[in-house]
Amino acid sequence: MRNSIPAEVQKIANKLHEAGFQSYLVGGCLRDLVMHRQPKDWDVATDAVPEVVNKLFIDFAGGTKEDPDTVYENDFGTVGIKTRSEDTTLKIIEVTTFRIEGKYSDARHPDEVKFAKSIEEDLSRRDFTVNAMALDLAPSGPAELVDPFGGLTDMETRLLRAVGKPIERFREDALRMLRAVRFAADLDFQIDPETFTALRDEAGLLEMISKERIRDELQKMIMTPQAGRGIVMLEDTGLLKFILPELREGIGCGQNKHHTYTVFDHNVHALSYAAEKNYSLAVRLSALLHDVGKPRTKQGDGPDCSFHGHEVVGARMAVKILDRLRFPKEIIERVGHLIRYHMFYYNVGEVSEAGVRRFLRRIGLEYLDDLLKVREADRIGSNVPKAFPYKLRHLLFMIDKVKRDPIHPKMLALDGNELMELLSLKPTRKVGDILFILLEEVLDEPVRNTKEWLSEKAKELNLLSEAELNKLSEKAKETKDEAEEEVESDIKAKYHIK
Repeated sequence: MRNSIPAEVQKIANKLHEAGFQSYLVGGCLRDLVMHRQPKDWDVATDAVPEVVNKLFIDFAGGTKEDPDTVYENDFGTVGIKTRSEDTTLKIIEVTTFRIEGKYSDARHPDEVKFAKSIEEDLSRRDFTVNAMALDLAPSGPAELVDPFGGLTDMETRLLRAVGKPIERFREDALRMLRAVRFAADLDFQIDPETFTALRDEAGLLEMISKERIRDELQKMIMTPQAGRGIVMLEDTGLLKFILPELREGIGCGQNKHHTYTVFDHNVHALSYAAEKNYSLAVRLSALLHDVGKPRTKQGDGPDCSFHGHEVVGARMAVKILDRLRFPKEIIERVGHLIRYHMFYYNVGEVSEAGVRRFLRRIGLEYLDDLLKVREADRIGSNVPKAFPYKLRHLLFMIDKVKRDPIHPKMLALDGNELMELLSLKPTRKVGDILFILLEEVLDEPVRNTKEWLSEKAKELNLLSEAELNKLSEKAKETKDEAEEEVESDIKAKYHIK
């Protein structure tokens, strides 16, 4: 195992030993190393106090007083050591002094942290047995594994078990309950029965945890290959209702004859597909929440039930959910948009090039790739054989054919400033109305997108009265919605909506 330890880590260990201190590889990196997984970061535990570590490594990789190689800005005895490595997982290696933690009054933070004298004491404060092992990094002799809680055996039997009494570990830090599910999903482990019981009994403690910490753990779980299993485990342990209660509304909610699964199971299967394909966070969240609005829009029951408008309701719900969990604004907006338009309808021969241009304007070309990925996840989540059927490939062909055509006023050959100068107009609604009407003309006939044609047409429109211009503008808006109305009609027929 020593041969798998990066040179940067061993160099830090050697320096500690030269100064008379111990060093051990600990935590998730050791767990991953034993399981032949690539560690995401590297952690070393030592009996040297932070001030000594800080002094020892201040110039570890060529640093200076102005640009030191150490970062020590916490109350937990952890010093970050810059290695200047090209490998992102090794750029900063955390070295933490052996410690034990006092009582937790708020199920979030220890009331006090004390430095310990042995690695065994340090391991006793950790969450799960597979994370409570240590590998001696002494440069001479065999690399001995310190495993006081049977983590290696649990790893071999693929069991996630809390260190000591599970109920005490979860009352110390309730976020450990979410970590239990994440680890079990990511490592494909089963949860030890006693640990599982404690999860269910103490699930309510999660309400004491900040939304930001919950979001971070949820995001890590969503980004694992076993994300769908993770969601099911959150439900099985009683944790889901404290994180995504809206998602639970789909449990037992049957669908029509076009679906095999309940709404909840369908959403989980869609997420599983997105995770399997290693899609982005926004796509995975969209896959998980794309039908969250169905239970609230369900009409009727049995094979002919309907969910008219669920994509609109679902988009609003998803935005509120992600905002509550403090996700970044750009993720919230993207997921909301993808869910709002995931029901787009396209059939070969039914939509014209102008319709495709209107479709692109409606959804935004920058969302197209992710929208198609959500559609794939939706289809596989419905237990259909093909994620990307011929008609979607044909849609891509049509998009490629028309995507250079103007689909937004900014793509017109005559812009707003030129229009105002041409017609001696001030920035008013009239300018916007004229541009909107011009765009509708061009959507139907892209060859009209020349400055000459648009200028002449704009002069004609400028001669109209305000009432006439408003009427044309409203008609243009109706034309804009024409393709969408046809789509809605087709969807209604497809899903037997009256």
